[in-house]
Amino acid sequence: MREPVNRTILLLDIERFSRRDDVVQAVLRRRLNAIVDQTLEAAGVEPSQQYREDRGDGLIVLLSGDVAKTALLRALLTTATDLLHEHNLLASESAQMRLRTVLAAGEVAHDPHAGTTGGIVGHDLNQACRLLDADVLRAALAARPDEHAVLAVSAPVYEGIVRHGHRGVRPELFARADVTVKDGVLPAWIHRGAGTGPAEATPAPTPAPEAVAATDPPGRPAPTAAPASAPAPASVFHFHGSPVINGSLVAGDQHGVSGGHVTGDVVLGGGAGRPDRRVSDGTGGAEGSPA
Repeated sequence: MREPVNRTILLLDIERFSRRDDVVQAVLRRRLNAIVDQTLEAAGVEPSQQYREDRGDGLIVLLSGDVAKTALLRALLTTATDLLHEHNLLASESAQMRLRTVLAAGEVAHDPHAGTTGGIVGHDLNQACRLLDADVLRAALAARPDEHAVLAVSAPVYEGIVRHGHRGVRPELFARADVTVKDGVLPAWIHRGAGTGPAEATPAPTPAPEAVAATDPPGRPAPTAAPASAPAPASVFHFHGSPVINGSLVAGDQHGVSGGHVTGDVVLGGGAGRPDRRVSDGTGGAEGSPA
């Protein structure tokens, strides 16, 4: 086995490839290779700087360390997307092509054997393949029916390239997604797609009134709301006998406005040109101020 060397790892996989018939699969494979050819050319990659391995429904592409990842990332986000759009614009429904793509980096060794092809090995390559097959990446592509590809980058590519905001690379368009793999959790960053803005913060839910902290301002207890005062009891006048009010006869016990304790004569009624009627022996039966 040769010594491992640092490589840029580009993985591509055609969505729903196995559901097509053999003729369509052959067309898609040829078209995928043509798209990769033109994308790498746009990134300035020479044939001598790349190694390809056919995976049936996709490709493994290893690029030498002197290939600029910034240029490759820009080409994947522009050239590859445009070429996929052109293909799907002209292709029949059965020959539509959408891609899951992973851009990673790490140490890869080549261990060829006589009579066989391939033979690339390495932990970083294995982790990149796990990203390509992750459910979260499949779900991201399925959730974008109007787009032609979804791109994820590994932690080394994000930390070394994406987060610095190089020309044509907008870090706010990459959202982190943790992928659970056999030996733990693998971080990845998924590009949010063409024509999208930065992710919006999810507004915090409005707490229920009983869940609001009792401080206003912070550190000072919120004022306690005064308990609602009970309504004043209705006042009652008790009349004994048969008093006359404005010419009307009030018989029996009557209930009126409460307030205070009244002694002496109670004058009720009266009016212009009419004498007041006085009611003797009347008392107010409620406590408080006179009404």
